[in-house]
Amino acid sequence: MSTRERVREAKRIVVKLGTHVVTHDGREFALGRVFALVESLAQLRRSGRDVVLVSSGAVGLGRRALGLEGELSLGLRQACAAAGQGRLIALYTQAFGQLDVEVAQVLLTQEDLGDPDRALCLRTTLLRLLELGAVPILNENDSVSVREIVELLEPSSTEAAAFGDNDGLSARVAAAIDADLLILATDVDGLYTANPRTDPEARRIPSLEAIDAETLARAAGSSAGGTGGMRSKLEAARNASEAGVDVLIVDGHAPRLIERALAGEDLGTFVASPERPSARRRQIALAPRCAGALILNAGAIAALLERKASLLPVGVVGIEGQFGTGALVELRDETGRARGRGLVNYDSDACRELAGKHSREIDRVLGWRGYDALITRDNLVLGDVEA
Repeated sequence: MSTRERVREAKRIVVKLGTHVVTHDGREFALGRVFALVESLAQLRRSGRDVVLVSSGAVGLGRRALGLEGELSLGLRQACAAAGQGRLIALYTQAFGQLDVEVAQVLLTQEDLGDPDRALCLRTTLLRLLELGAVPILNENDSVSVREIVELLEPSSTEAAAFGDNDGLSARVAAAIDADLLILATDVDGLYTANPRTDPEARRIPSLEAIDAETLARAAGSSAGGTGGMRSKLEAARNASEAGVDVLIVDGHAPRLIERALAGEDLGTFVASPERPSARRRQIALAPRCAGALILNAGAIAALLERKASLLPVGVVGIEGQFGTGALVELRDETGRARGRGLVNYDSDACRELAGKHSREIDRVLGWRGYDALITRDNLVLGDVEA
């Protein structure tokens, strides 16, 4: 399958819209442009594809709403983010609502995807929203997370770490939910051999085999009013592709962008993942060691293998080891044979209390209710996990 055919076949898509795509000059919402993109995304959702939207623009909308001009302190930018985020999600809710598509707001900080427990919760939340037909709309929570704003005030010469902007956030989210494709919509049509704004001889690079130091050196600086420049997008593309996600960097101002990209048209710069789409499953299967083990009865093993079910407490007959929420554990049958691995929703103490119980008893046993399953089907790998 060619690279552009892989774009056309993508079933789960993360779309990141940069500040200069969703606004005019970083503050006034670009209604016509964004509503056209929303219509494209809603059509994808109605056609059965999973869509997650990562959108910048909260700081700019908040600045306009609060009547602030000129250079802003860090505290004022955080205040703008708080004032603008509600307006941003309200506009998206209205736009998608007119097309009978539900949305759900998710605000993240850098720590959310760095902590195994919170990362597992985020993945579960997003996958359940997608199953329900909603479009999750994500943004970094700038009112409490200063990293992105500090990068805007004092751009770093070092490589972006973790988030630092919505480019990095979108890459990590795409990897976390096993997306097929990440579309980074910006204000230029992909990576060029030189800066196209200053060099008339610059030529667009249609595709990249890999993103190395030489490639990163071609890109420098940030977009005016936004925190991400082309270097940020390339770093995000590298992280996503290494996790099994194809990436397309495109001009968010282009008409019918989504339709044309998914039709296989030669737009922007495409970064192909060397292996897809099972990077997360491989990570679970090939991790060097498990933190503990769950011993399952025959009925639970049959449900996992035959019905692709989640692992419910009632099918667990024993727990081995001490582990925390989100830890990788081995699944064994009662003879001791390894039958799979998974990321567990409860720590070892809670698992011991819940073993053999029905899901409806969770709140009575623990005094609070979390997940119905000890391991959800999205976080399970079955079979010969040592191969």
